[in-house]
Amino acid sequence: MTREFEGKTEQEAIDMAIRELGLDRDDFDVEIIDQQKKTFFKKGSVTIRVHIPEEEPEEIFSEQALASESEDEEKILHFIENLIMKMGYECSVSINFRKDHKLGFSIESPNSSILIGRKGKNLDAIQLLANVYAAKLDEDYKIIVDSEDYRMRHEEYIVRNAFKCAEYVRKSGKSKLLEPMNPFERRLIHTALNDFDGVETKSEGEGLYKQVRIIPVKNN
Repeated sequence: MTREFEGKTEQEAIDMAIRELGLDRDDFDVEIIDQQKKTFFKKGSVTIRVHIPEEEPEEIFSEQALASESEDEEKILHFIENLIMKMGYECSVSINFRKDHKLGFSIESPNSSILIGRKGKNLDAIQLLANVYAAKLDEDYKIIVDSEDYRMRHEEYIVRNAFKCAEYVRKSGKSKLLEPMNPFERRLIHTALNDFDGVETKSEGEGLYKQVRIIPVKNN
């Protein structure tokens, strides 16, 4: 979800977003979309776009492919298949998760490693295009595209690495800055380390891809 806010300064616009949305600063990302400098004749202003990550409900994936229940589902499935075929790769696509308007699609292919790409970038691109297409059918659709359980394995890796880094920070007393991550990945880390004694986390940087810094704290 996105919302726009305007203030005399970036901080004033952010404070307005916090008040109106009832969120903490780490619960959303900020993109500056317009900035007017103060002049003798005109007051300065900053317009920001607030990006609020959606909560990810627990997903229950079926071990067996689910049959399409609507024409829309069939169209989305064929869109993903045709997209990958046009990329030059063989594949089969099946539905393995369904909850309201949220659908999970699994790609099986001898070229899965290529389709997933480095750090899942290719898979994210396929998922983005699938969501753009699905939105034309129904704007409420949310599509999750996976292959070889990459997303689950990637999330487990992020959490394991967060605990490993937190242990280092607690023992060394030195903060550690992690690599840039999207809002969902950062939320995984903030949640995982929320009850980890001796450290705290905060997001740093601009734009959607920020970094999480793990900071040592003294216990009372």
